[in-house]
Amino acid sequence: MTGQHHLHAHRHLHDRHRAVLPDWLSLYYDEPIEITHGEGRHVWDAEGNRYLDFFGGILTTMTAHALPEVTKAVTEQAGRVIHTSTLYLDRPMVDLAERIAALSGIRDARVFFTTSGTEANDTALLLATAYRRSNQVLAMRNSYHGRSFSAVSVTGNRSWTTTGLSGLHTLYVHGAVRRRGPFAHLPDAEFTAACVADLEDLIGHTGDVAALIAEPIQGVGGFTSPPDGLYAAFREVLDRHGILWISDEVQTGWGRTGDHFWGWQAHAASGPPDILTFAKGIGNGMSVGGVVARAEVMNCLTANSISTFGGSPVTMAAALANLSYLLEHDLQGNARRVGGLLAERLRAVAAGVDRVREVRGRGLMIGVELADPATGAADPDAAAAVLEAARAEGLLIGKGGGHDTSVLRVAPPLSLTVAEAEEGAALLERALRVLR
Repeated sequence: MTGQHHLHAHRHLHDRHRAVLPDWLSLYYDEPIEITHGEGRHVWDAEGNRYLDFFGGILTTMTAHALPEVTKAVTEQAGRVIHTSTLYLDRPMVDLAERIAALSGIRDARVFFTTSGTEANDTALLLATAYRRSNQVLAMRNSYHGRSFSAVSVTGNRSWTTTGLSGLHTLYVHGAVRRRGPFAHLPDAEFTAACVADLEDLIGHTGDVAALIAEPIQGVGGFTSPPDGLYAAFREVLDRHGILWISDEVQTGWGRTGDHFWGWQAHAASGPPDILTFAKGIGNGMSVGGVVARAEVMNCLTANSISTFGGSPVTMAAALANLSYLLEHDLQGNARRVGGLLAERLRAVAAGVDRVREVRGRGLMIGVELADPATGAADPDAAAAVLEAARAEGLLIGKGGGHDTSVLRVAPPLSLTVAEAEEGAALLERALRVLR
């Protein structure tokens, strides 16, 4: 097929997409791409262009594209039985639940599998409100927890909060965004103290609260995070009031942050959360999500409940193989080492670009915030331009942030090599030249 025919077929697919899918289902790029295959840390589009993938389908291709161990596990399980449901014993589900329970740090843990992070957070909210007999929830400003009716109602990021109508009464707390907001000028210890005082005051003005839900590092919010220990300080307040802590580990779990296996461990003085939610990377692209909670919380539901697709034998087999690969190859350690190198390179690149306000993150979860150098105002147009330029250079990245979407999100598969980190930094450096 000639290049012209490729372009015509590509535009035809885009037209078909717009004709049959929702207007709010956004696509990256002025000329959206169709990814047809991948291998390792690279993917190819329908026109044959090769890209270094620094986004992994929104932090989901966690280990590598076309990982043989995962492909083999999926194929072999699909050849035996694809689906049974939670009404029958499911050996892969029990195997994975045992491993996750042991890794979670939660005592007497129970695990419930879902098909997505949204569904996992929805389940966590159901458990917390039922256990506490309260519909009041605390959430963090600038947060994102999914697209379901309950999840958007605890999402503090205006770009993703599609409705204010909800059965939940949500109050938003300061602390998750370190460099903006009323406490941004304070040193870390004073910042934490001010956020704790805000939390105390907020709880004092409301009735019984079910839970605080928080991402240890905000994903969609632009890879922002509080000082280490903030959630430990919050936990002291929560415990005094009997309020549960839900740690949303959909993007921070499985060692992506390098320093820790779970994001909550940066606040480890508090011990593990009451409820932990996960998804994305564990399935390496298969639809796996879930909730871990101590038995008394997980077992508090008094009505029947099942999951038709959660815990599917095929997705469980994929997740088991993926988790085994991750642990056996110390991908957490690789995220720490190679992520540290990548962040260092990106800071060096950013030093010469006045529109880069901050390079932040942990492990292979790095945000590059763009802003007007004169006013400090977020610059979403600059982020959009760099996203396009990076694609033209052969690099796929994401973007996020507050309502202004001005942060470039860099989150490669955890098997990223040093050479690929160097290459990606060089490609992003070239892409950033559109801002000069």
